[in-house]
Amino acid sequence: MKLATYKDGSRDGQLVVVSRDLTQAHFATGIAQHLQQVLDDWNFHWPQLQDLYETLNQGKARHAFAFDPRMCMAPLPRAYQWADGSAYLNHVELVRAARNSEVPASYYTDPLMYQGGSDDFMGPCDDVVCISEDWGIDFESEITVVTGDVTMGATPEQGLESIRLVMLANDVSLRRLIPDELAKGFGFLQGKPATAFSPVAVTLDELGSAWKDGRVHLKLQSTWNGRRVGYCDAAPMTFHFGQLIAHLAKTRNVRAGSIVGSGTVSNQAVEQQGVKTWPNGYSCIAEKRAMETILDGRASTQFMKFGDTIRIEMKGADGQSIFGAIDQRIAPFSSTGSSSGGQS
Repeated sequence: MKLATYKDGSRDGQLVVVSRDLTQAHFATGIAQHLQQVLDDWNFHWPQLQDLYETLNQGKARHAFAFDPRMCMAPLPRAYQWADGSAYLNHVELVRAARNSEVPASYYTDPLMYQGGSDDFMGPCDDVVCISEDWGIDFESEITVVTGDVTMGATPEQGLESIRLVMLANDVSLRRLIPDELAKGFGFLQGKPATAFSPVAVTLDELGSAWKDGRVHLKLQSTWNGRRVGYCDAAPMTFHFGQLIAHLAKTRNVRAGSIVGSGTVSNQAVEQQGVKTWPNGYSCIAEKRAMETILDGRASTQFMKFGDTIRIEMKGADGQSIFGAIDQRIAPFSSTGSSSGGQS
């Protein structure tokens, strides 16, 4: 099943069911107005939405209409929680190697995770609005899951059982603000503005055999200014999603509608004749700059500028887009316009 949220001028939008091929949609208002309602009572709402989804795929839904990703808010326009992990340790190793810093041993046994702002997400085609280019605007291509209720102290297996939906994310980072924040020893805040999510959220069955061992076994594409810069294998997570959810739930209950991220999807280098290359590219500019520093002694790739575009997408074995594409433009902040994509 594939679900999206259409803009209607409100904060939470209107829930729609989207066909498997992402061409048709149908309002779900006869079942639930918002996705959070569905997550709060999943066992009641899911079968009804599934029936509508099957009818839509069969071409028998009477009030179907053409699906338009530009009309989408994030599937959950605001959520009770957004907790982003760093499950691809290659990303951490690469960035630290560029500054000649060791990765602490604990990183391999205990996931890294931060809590981001969850009150104002961006839609998949909304502009990434920023006050200054000088802040080091970067995209981060990620996979995320949406949970049901998770009890404090849950095991990784119970964490996996709690997963209701999967999405893609652009976890925007302002790289030049982050070092000073981390130096305070209290984590990210200003360096992590609003996050964008894919047009649709999908149930695990939509991934078929690509969902295995708590991981998505497909390639994640990142296209910056029309050039594909990343085609990264999403499978080699050091920690799978069940482990990330269990980490989050170690000391607290996790409520339905919480979003848990994978962190930047990252793949290892290949060494040939003593030279390192990254054939799968990168899922954030910070990695590209780390690669350049390792090879050339300095970073040459600049961060994003106003007018730049980023497209993030994942396709199945049949070549069809699974989640639709995050397709955004970097735009300057205007005090007389919208400072966020959610209401545009």
